[in-house]
Amino acid sequence: MTVTAGAEVVGASIQRRQSPNPAFYVGKGKLEELAELKEELEYDVVIFDDELSPTQQRNLEEALKVKIIDRTALILDIFAKRAQTHEGRLQVELAQHQYLLPRLAGQWSHLERLGGGIGTRGPGETQIETDRRLVRHKIHRLQKDIQQVRKHRALYRRQRDKQGIPVVAIIGYTNAGKSTLLNALSNANVFVEDKLFATLDPTTRRLTLPNKREVLISDTVGFIQKLPTTVVAAFRATLEELGEATLLLHIIDITHRNAVEQSIAVEELLTKLELNQKPRISVLNKLDLLASSEEDIMNFVSDATDIPRDAVLISASRGWGLDRLLQRIAETLASL
Repeated sequence: MTVTAGAEVVGASIQRRQSPNPAFYVGKGKLEELAELKEELEYDVVIFDDELSPTQQRNLEEALKVKIIDRTALILDIFAKRAQTHEGRLQVELAQHQYLLPRLAGQWSHLERLGGGIGTRGPGETQIETDRRLVRHKIHRLQKDIQQVRKHRALYRRQRDKQGIPVVAIIGYTNAGKSTLLNALSNANVFVEDKLFATLDPTTRRLTLPNKREVLISDTVGFIQKLPTTVVAAFRATLEELGEATLLLHIIDITHRNAVEQSIAVEELLTKLELNQKPRISVLNKLDLLASSEEDIMNFVSDATDIPRDAVLISASRGWGLDRLLQRIAETLASL
């Protein structure tokens, strides 16, 4: 994710602890090690692959004298770059402000020392409260705007339900190939790039199955492990679309070294959204990186013992296996 955000990685460090240090997240020895590496690596930002408390972030910045970014801030930064539609930008902005609110106090700590006492309010406290009030107001306005989006979606769904057209939603870990699949199936021309979160905004297209039945197929935001709660909350309007879907296509990058963990992360988020009982088809993508032709896919399946027998194997970028996938979608919908 760091590279996706546009940063250059000059080093990485891991510490195993029973629990995070409440003051610095890492232990004293690791903190000293990071401080010593600063001169050698000349880093100016440290990114933590977890969510830091406002106190931990502030203490780390004072100790290391560099900008500290946690997993949530990094994800929100990427989201801010990727959001294209009005809805997507609203959702990202809401998550950013919800993340910022509890971290405002440290921004004015230098002013808190200038005044205060019995019968007075320090200038730092005044500025903090002003900023908090502005941020809360912005959060309230963004929530109202997103609520309007949800109402619009609900109206659209009611119109869609009247037509009786089933909805097939493409889900999966980020960069699994969801947008590439949507493009291949429907010529949707959705932006595709080999980076995390290349598309944040849902795209829906009409598709005709082999049995002549029409469906709506929709791309969704990519899932990740440890998706921050603020992000889940902000994107609930988008994720609610999954609840209205008739069928889910769970796209898995079969070539990724953490394919199993990524698949589990998607399942966990579906459970959190109470969608784990929704009918779905597992689709193993990027077979072109493992087989030289579509015919070789069957040989690959026969040799592999850990591939679910009910999974559909495809290469969205090459168009391999799409006929089988469309047939499976038609058969699954017919059985519901």
